[in-house]
Amino acid sequence: MAAYKTVVVGTDGSDSSLAAVERAARVAADSTATLVIACAYFPAGKDRVDKAQDVLGDEAYQVVGSAPAEETLRTARERATKAGATTIETTAVVGEPVDALRTVARDSRADLLVVGNRGLNTLAGRILGSVPSEVARKSGLDVLIVHTT
Repeated sequence: MAAYKTVVVGTDGSDSSLAAVERAARVAADSTATLVIACAYFPAGKDRVDKAQDVLGDEAYQVVGSAPAEETLRTARERATKAGATTIETTAVVGEPVDALRTVARDSRADLLVVGNRGLNTLAGRILGSVPSEVARKSGLDVLIVHTT
């Protein structure tokens, strides 16, 4: 099998997604591939983010504005660098995670898409769908689902 040239990984800032970033970075390093780290978000004002933190607690990372997305990408880049990736690009994309990842993968001509398994084996994930299952079903390229939970 030929080495991957472009590896795309999604992150939302959670520990699970950052573990997927680290795995994607190791794969990219082994293949001397470009690593593209993507973060999907919806713009949110400080009031909305503060309210989400009060209501959602540990799940509040899912409600972010562009500044938290930039911070998430900075953290992910640092983790990817430590894991061995040398050529790293980052992008924040407004929208739902699955659509954002598919768009980034298409635009960067990726040949591997990496996601964590969070939500894959939950009841909500089975009923509503999860990012890993939807990405695997819809992406049309190799998908690595990293066991992160």
